[in-house]
Amino acid sequence: MKRFDDVIEFHGHACPGLALGYRVSLRVLREFGGRAGDEELVAVVENSSCAVDAVQVMTGCTFGKGNLIFRDYGKQVYTFYTRPAGKGIRIAVNWTKPAETPQEKRMWDRYMKGDRSKQVAAYVHDRKAAKIRSILEADEKAVLTVRRIKEQLPPEARIYPSVTCESCGEKMMEPRARMKEGRVVCIPCFERE
Repeated sequence: MKRFDDVIEFHGHACPGLALGYRVSLRVLREFGGRAGDEELVAVVENSSCAVDAVQVMTGCTFGKGNLIFRDYGKQVYTFYTRPAGKGIRIAVNWTKPAETPQEKRMWDRYMKGDRSKQVAAYVHDRKAAKIRSILEADEKAVLTVRRIKEQLPPEARIYPSVTCESCGEKMMEPRARMKEGRVVCIPCFERE
């Protein structure tokens, strides 16, 4: 099984969001018995946060295989299904970060305004490390709310023929093609005035 260090290596740094995705993924792997080799495990993620990188590494659900579906709801919620059974779980993150002291708020504000001095960077790093430890060490119920679901599965990934945009010359999948002034064009060219 992949470890948190594997997730950090893929993502590029350790952060609380990555730790949350790691915890979500550990629960999924326990529930379904392992990562996806192909499309037998499907993830529907409702945000584009760091957590999704952990989901990809840990569960094997990826955009390229078509078993990672993004819904831009801005929610820390992750739904997983197995094919063909349709067995599923919905996981909502319920972790609450530890309260910040006035000093921590000041340091974070300085950091967000561009202060990368050793003092500020060390303070922010230590605070981030404490949050990560809190997430990784907490009881699962303090981090996640899990419920079983039975819903209609998203359709399996489809492979479509490619067509060439008659405006920019770039290829696109056929169902994304648009007609503009009698020419087949991609969405960006279609949307240009």
